[in-house]
Amino acid sequence: MCGIVGAVSVNNVVPVLLEGLQRLEYRGYDSAGLVVTCGGLQRLRTTGRVHELQKLADEQKMQGFAGIAHTRWATHGAPSVRNAHPHFSGLEENNPRIAVVHNGIVENYESMRERLQSEGYRFVSDTDTEVIAHLVALNLKRSEGLLEAVCASIAELQGAFAIAVMEEARPDKIVVARNGAPLLLGLGESGNYAASDVSALLKATKNMVYLEEGDVAELTSSGYRIVNCHNGKVVQKVERAVHETELTSDAIELGPYTHYMQKEIFEQSSAVANTLEMVFNAQSISPNLFGSAAESIFSQTSSILILACGTSYHAGLVARYWLETVAGLPCNVEIASEYRYRDPIVSPNTLVVGISQSGETADTLAAMKYAKKLGHAHSLAICNVPESALIRQSDLRFLTRAGPEIGVASTKAFTTQLASLLLLTATLAKLRRKLPPEAESCLIADLRHLPVAIQHTLQVEPQVKAWAKRFAQKRHALFLGRGVHYPIAMEGALKLKEISYIHAEAYAAGELKHGPLALVDSEMPVVAIAPNDQLLSKLKSNLQEVHARGGELYVFADADSHIVPSENLHVIRLSEHEGLLSPILHTIPLQLLAYHVALEKNTDVDKPRNLAKAVTVE
Repeated sequence: MCGIVGAVSVNNVVPVLLEGLQRLEYRGYDSAGLVVTCGGLQRLRTTGRVHELQKLADEQKMQGFAGIAHTRWATHGAPSVRNAHPHFSGLEENNPRIAVVHNGIVENYESMRERLQSEGYRFVSDTDTEVIAHLVALNLKRSEGLLEAVCASIAELQGAFAIAVMEEARPDKIVVARNGAPLLLGLGESGNYAASDVSALLKATKNMVYLEEGDVAELTSSGYRIVNCHNGKVVQKVERAVHETELTSDAIELGPYTHYMQKEIFEQSSAVANTLEMVFNAQSISPNLFGSAAESIFSQTSSILILACGTSYHAGLVARYWLETVAGLPCNVEIASEYRYRDPIVSPNTLVVGISQSGETADTLAAMKYAKKLGHAHSLAICNVPESALIRQSDLRFLTRAGPEIGVASTKAFTTQLASLLLLTATLAKLRRKLPPEAESCLIADLRHLPVAIQHTLQVEPQVKAWAKRFAQKRHALFLGRGVHYPIAMEGALKLKEISYIHAEAYAAGELKHGPLALVDSEMPVVAIAPNDQLLSKLKSNLQEVHARGGELYVFADADSHIVPSENLHVIRLSEHEGLLSPILHTIPLQLLAYHVALEKNTDVDKPRNLAKAVTVE
């Protein structure tokens, strides 16, 4: 979603702000802006990309020693310059001049807007953010300083948000606050910084402070302080640990690749190897991989509840097959955004598993909190970001170690989630005596081979590119899978629609005759996943139903699936077949198909329209 960057330095901060915004482009946005203090508040805003903002800043020779910047993903108010951040207060006489950038949603903005209008404040945008600017300005008139005014203001706001605030009268500082949306500080030798994401600050510093919920921080070029607020008042100064990030600038550079999505597809072999590194070096699978309390918690676990959104939800659906088949545990998978709005039955000894690439997905965090409120005692986070909110609020944790994923369409995060969930399955199966030593040894060997198998699977790219040319002219596509590969078909359809804008749907192949078959004609390509498993003969019958009605089939098959190409039946054979690991391998060509179709259609692969990487609002 929206991205925030702030800086206070002895040097010109404009380059730092613009560099930070460029690093946050992956989060998704429709406008960008910045404000710096230089003889007053100087602001630039655009509905173009960050490079357009860069051009404007260069033309105006903009510079300043403190500033805040923002990429906006529209929630309240259409994308436009007047709705772009930063927003001001202080247009009226006798009011302090304030600038604000904001990530999140103010849920009570309508009532706050009415109140502030009655106080004489004039609104010039359609956003909820402008409420924050005016509210801080109002509270500043009766507070000791900007930090105290921000404390008073956030006590009156409802919702999840992160903000950065500047005051024209005090050009040497900025104040930031976190309440449900990610925000961190960067500590440098010549200045101090704030951002939504570590990647935004890597060129300035590697020393990071991760703010906790409710933290408010004041930054100057020479120092910082973090405080807790209660009932709108500063309660006490608090200390937060300083972490030296292991993330490098190289990790977020494109290198020889054209797009981040392409880079991340081809990084999956190493990402999975990093995720499973501790297993590669062991002779057995240990519950301690998930935390010191894992063995005790897992031994009590009688069922699993998985909460996730989007691609992570698809990973959860695959895990359900594994957990029920291999570990013998009942498993329920819920869309996080729906779970918290019903009254689910709480089963004793259920382990709640939250899956999120960023660990900041608002719906998943809220669903996890709701599950705990309902009485679920234990939780496990599967996440790619070690200092994320999901990791911090869970009893157990497993890091996917995929490295930064910049492309909006998730690739390596998905396959590393699947690898993690298979490891969880094996761990629970072993504790339940469902995984004998011979089977455990075979599974460890398969996991060790998985990175190589991924490399081999990537070699189908030239064949996939040829298919992509045919797909690019289509408006709709149907994806079919059976059993554990049905969620992979769902993920393939999601990838295609996300970045190529072709309408794509996935169905369990056995459901064809219950409706979707009516859509099949020569203009709708049908993509099928055909592993050589116990459902292959059933799937072949489903494919014949499509073929008999003039549909054009594109089948990803195992080498021994014995599906023969013919007119309107195209087959790409995967050289690897790894049993339980098959869903991971069959994901790869579907990612490549979506990527190359998007290239043929000349869409913005890494930043597809209307989408955001980290969905930090409901």
